[in-house]
Amino acid sequence: MHRSNMSEPGVRPIRVTILGSTGSIGRQALDVVRTDPGRFEVAALVAGRDEESLAAQCDEFGVVESGVGERAATELAAIPGADVVLNAIVGAAGLRASLAALEAGKTLALANKESLVAGGDLCLRAARTSGARIVPVDSEHAAIAQCLKGRAQADVERIVLTASGGPFRTRSDLRSVTVDEALAHPTWSMGPKITIDSATLMNKGLEVIEARYLFGLDYDRIGVIVHPQSVVHGIVEMRDGSSLLQAAPADMRIPIRAALTGAEGAGERRPIDLPEVSSLQFEELDHGRFPAVGLAVEAGRRGNSYPAVLNAANERAVKAFLGGEIAFTDIVPTVERVLDRHDGSEAGNLDALLEVDSWARRETAALMRGASGADTSGR
Repeated sequence: MHRSNMSEPGVRPIRVTILGSTGSIGRQALDVVRTDPGRFEVAALVAGRDEESLAAQCDEFGVVESGVGERAATELAAIPGADVVLNAIVGAAGLRASLAALEAGKTLALANKESLVAGGDLCLRAARTSGARIVPVDSEHAAIAQCLKGRAQADVERIVLTASGGPFRTRSDLRSVTVDEALAHPTWSMGPKITIDSATLMNKGLEVIEARYLFGLDYDRIGVIVHPQSVVHGIVEMRDGSSLLQAAPADMRIPIRAALTGAEGAGERRPIDLPEVSSLQFEELDHGRFPAVGLAVEAGRRGNSYPAVLNAANERAVKAFLGGEIAFTDIVPTVERVLDRHDGSEAGNLDALLEVDSWARRETAALMRGASGADTSGR
């Protein structure tokens, strides 16, 4: 059993709360704890639905504080004694928990990009008020953060997020894509929602919005390039003409550990086999075939509640595709139609943001049903 009494004498372990512990990122975070039990102590665990797996995790790591669902996540995100809260909840459901952790002054290790996409202004405001920190867990943002460390923003020309291109990078006809095909990602093992987002490249669009909040750069200074090998995770182009590239194996435990400890390179070493990689391939993003990135960037530029609507509509459309209700090629056009119906209202507090989120989900469902009497008020 992994308990704090396994720590080195005089060294207090890092106490970690993991929200979404039974999902892909949560399980890999617990792998990180297993490899160095003296470095970490699990303060609390929260699952989405899988109570059986949660119980087994609590037993293994000696965890007393645990729960299931969004309310438990929000409550346990703020418990005293936890140093880092890893938010690995999927979707906008993780926003309340992110805000709770930030308001409590925790270091928020953020794998739930939707918190910043839907509620970036609220999260940054909470962090400034409490003195909390937001540390990225997504491999791309973790890579950029590592490259930017110790460098003045004035010396940076732009940052570039890499995209694998998903399973359909070279496929010309996407109309007949099946769920199983869309879930067969070529380089990463992820949960179903993020895997579909990677197939449409909406995931990369959401990551651009996330990067805007994390690094404070204008959208004109955030780029995307396709890199099928998923070896280079982020690029920082400097104003002197040089570029910094961060490369690592396609293993989420590397950025997870960096986020939990604040130290890159600590722990088990799994270097890239350079001869095996042989060459690195980079391609321009085909916006015509994959319009999701441009759609997301436009929502980000418009600001206000547009990113929240983008995120909610996409979540609902992806759920419909996974359930066989719509075709793969219907996902992004449906999101675009919902954005067109939105009035861009302000969402300066959590209640207003959640109202917009609910409206977007209802509107998406109505459009997918082909309902003529859909609510077109924009809210």
